[in-house]
Amino acid sequence: MNLENYYWYFKGAIPKITCDKIIKHANTKKEHMGVIGGLLENKLTEEQEKDLKKQRDSNITWLEDTWLYNLITPYIHTANKNSGWNFEWDWCESIQFTKYKLNQFYGWHCDSWDKAYNEKEPKNFVGKIRKLSCIVSLTDSKDYEGGGVQLDFRNKEDGSNIVTCEEIKGQGSIIIFPSFVWHQVKPVTKGTRYSLVCWTLGQKFK
Repeated sequence: MNLENYYWYFKGAIPKITCDKIIKHANTKKEHMGVIGGLLENKLTEEQEKDLKKQRDSNITWLEDTWLYNLITPYIHTANKNSGWNFEWDWCESIQFTKYKLNQFYGWHCDSWDKAYNEKEPKNFVGKIRKLSCIVSLTDSKDYEGGGVQLDFRNKEDGSNIVTCEEIKGQGSIIIFPSFVWHQVKPVTKGTRYSLVCWTLGQKFK
């Protein structure tokens, strides 16, 4: 799918005091190993965990606080309209609080699946796909290095398909993009990078 805009951003949208509050709140919750492809953290073999670390190395916490959705979703609605996507969506998955410590990263991937969620998932998920992905930078840019978010548009013939989103380096900045867009988080080379990730759900594209 060719798009006029492959991502939309808001620089410094969330105040520092709120970002710090989110980090403090999330750090009180149970932490998990970030996994991929439907793998379950508690069922990984030693070999699977080793292979996973080659693709993704991060720590996550799941959040479902109403105030967080109320904080984030207005920006998703605005981006969806102003970018010209106008994707239809009506639900959000649990919000992922992600911690990238020294040398941690997430290699190239896209957030959407090849099939819609089935009956094994919550009722509000069934028959839907991920439409939009949202990343909120929570850490002051002075407190970490590396960890850059890159997007790969995969349809540019001039070699300019990979873009590093410098616009969201700052604390409280937000980027929204279609969930089928490939992206990665580069290794953190100093400090710790905290972020929130949220995915919207809707019926399959028609």
